[in-house]
Amino acid sequence: MRIIYGTLECEKSVRFDNLVHQEAYKRPDLLLFLPQFNFIPKSLSLKRIFQDFALDFLDFTNRFPEFASRYKSPIGSLLGGGQRVVELFVIVKSKSHFAMLDEPFTHLSPLQIEKVKDLLLEEKANKGMLITDHMYRQVLDVCHNLYVLSNGKNHLIENLSDIGRLGYAKL
Repeated sequence: MRIIYGTLECEKSVRFDNLVHQEAYKRPDLLLFLPQFNFIPKSLSLKRIFQDFALDFLDFTNRFPEFASRYKSPIGSLLGGGQRVVELFVIVKSKSHFAMLDEPFTHLSPLQIEKVKDLLLEEKANKGMLITDHMYRQVLDVCHNLYVLSNGKNHLIENLSDIGRLGYAKL
């Protein structure tokens, strides 16, 4: 993901619509990246975050009403799952053409996971998404294609038994 995003150099090139983009991270209209760690400074308020991403906070609280009273709160005052929900929402709902999500279900409660899966299912009609996560059952619910990296190769998963056959998980 860091190679695609342009923050890790490689000898190959990444192309979007047959155009090479060496530093996709400089093109938020093209691609945004949710790293597996929190990336928004803890001192920023939800108000500021939603303003910076040009997103409507009401749209967010319609889906996640538990945040309605937190508009002026710093994101650092939220629990880990709450921070993850905010960061994931702003990346997925942004105006970019593509979103890369690294471990999007980390720190989320079961209820948050269901809401996030609904969000991803809705938004995949608007943008391309690349998701990496060890919680493969959650990813199965939202993906078109699932691949497992095994022995240095990507393997298309055609049925659930392939995951076990490749040694990724016991089924």
